[in-house]
Amino acid sequence: MLCLFKKTEVSLNMTNVIFNTKHSFYIYTIQIQLKMNPSLIGKYNVAGPRYTSYPTVPYWDDTTFSLKSWKESLLKSFQQSKEEGISLYIHLPFCESMCTFCGCTKRITKNHEVEIPYLKSIIKEFQLYLDLFGEKPLVKEIHIGGGTPTFFASENLKLLMEGLFRRMKMHPEIAMSFEGHPNNTTREHLAAFYDLGFKRVSYGVQDYNETVQKAIHRIQPFENVKKVTQTARTLGYDSIGHDIIFGLPFQKQEHIQYTIEKTIDLKPERIAFYSYAHVPWMKGNGQRGYQEADLPSAEEKRAQYQLGKKLLEEAGYTEIGMDHFALPSDSLYKAQQNKTIHRNFMGYNASKTQIMIGLGVSAISDSWYSFAQNVKGVEEYTHLLQNNIIPVFRGHILNEEDLTIRTHILNLMCQLNTSWKHQDLYFDELPDVLIQLAELENDGLLVIEKDSIQVTEKGRPFVRNICMAFDLRLQRKKPERQLFSMTV
Repeated sequence: MLCLFKKTEVSLNMTNVIFNTKHSFYIYTIQIQLKMNPSLIGKYNVAGPRYTSYPTVPYWDDTTFSLKSWKESLLKSFQQSKEEGISLYIHLPFCESMCTFCGCTKRITKNHEVEIPYLKSIIKEFQLYLDLFGEKPLVKEIHIGGGTPTFFASENLKLLMEGLFRRMKMHPEIAMSFEGHPNNTTREHLAAFYDLGFKRVSYGVQDYNETVQKAIHRIQPFENVKKVTQTARTLGYDSIGHDIIFGLPFQKQEHIQYTIEKTIDLKPERIAFYSYAHVPWMKGNGQRGYQEADLPSAEEKRAQYQLGKKLLEEAGYTEIGMDHFALPSDSLYKAQQNKTIHRNFMGYNASKTQIMIGLGVSAISDSWYSFAQNVKGVEEYTHLLQNNIIPVFRGHILNEEDLTIRTHILNLMCQLNTSWKHQDLYFDELPDVLIQLAELENDGLLVIEKDSIQVTEKGRPFVRNICMAFDLRLQRKKPERQLFSMTV
């Protein structure tokens, strides 16, 4: 039995777990001795993935991946899902200054002459995919992230989108969104995007406390956020999102309360309430402007989350999956109610597409059967495109087991439950997974039924831990060094 959790002292407790294999029924009696840890946080706060994919990026198998295999996988999926449409993620990496909490791929510069050459490369990359498909794809969703998309001039962003629009068919229910920096998002940016058909914008707020802002190098007054939020609403945007992070350096519960109360004053339709992922060991990361001792403890982080959740729910927001909250009027809330919510490298989405194409440096694409990531350097990216080469440098081809586990993890992350009622969702290691999950069930974090699992309300903050029990690649090869942020 593999164990993800810290060793505990025990007293006798009996749990019966029944599950159906491909051939017969088994009843496993698991005798688990548990002396309840006074702090579930201390017990389950381990390094773990956020599961925007399965397998997670550190467990991709590059030995079976090639540009050729990626193209074959993508074409197979494209033929299967033409009517569904595809999603586009566009990564614009440039920022004028470094935010030290950020783990994204970015290029710090004040030279805006980089804009046009980079945007031309984006269009060229999309054209190479068109050449592969042999026809214009039906596009159902577009999201522009970064970096700082509003680093780019509004007229240049318009040129980018018009270049892409000429190369695609627009789904009648297309959803388009972008990330805006409150300090440099102008009315011109918002108007240009709105005129192009964008109806959703998200702003990175993080925290309104000045000490915290200085630590993360993101000085951003509330007045700036209020201005761009109200401008977007006046122009007609129907979904405005604010990103708030807990667990930042020097952050306290009173900071969370103040930030969320100010946010509620503006009533954005969607709120991403993230746990800060401290991963300073990642190459190119800027998370080195403060010490480990400056970060809140795991207990304080969880208290910040619980406080924020309480305040948001009292204000009428509903928690969606993990880390997200939405008002009933928002498409993400409706997708959860309709059970159409999806999770990929862009996070939670209100609709599912089998294919997601990532354009730009470091962007990740997903054909459902495989993943592919672009090179991370702007110069290398540009050079490959100039030579008519799709600029991927690594990826993973999913085998049958991967596809089964991916389905279970997606179910847990999106619906907070999963089932193996259908034989194709059973896998040989399921008995071992259920044995591991019995301890979480004993702690009230989930309920194990004959052929399904349901995460409880108490278990929501620990859904990553629950998914880790299903993560067979992680179970078989524990990392020798820390690869992921802490789950709490």
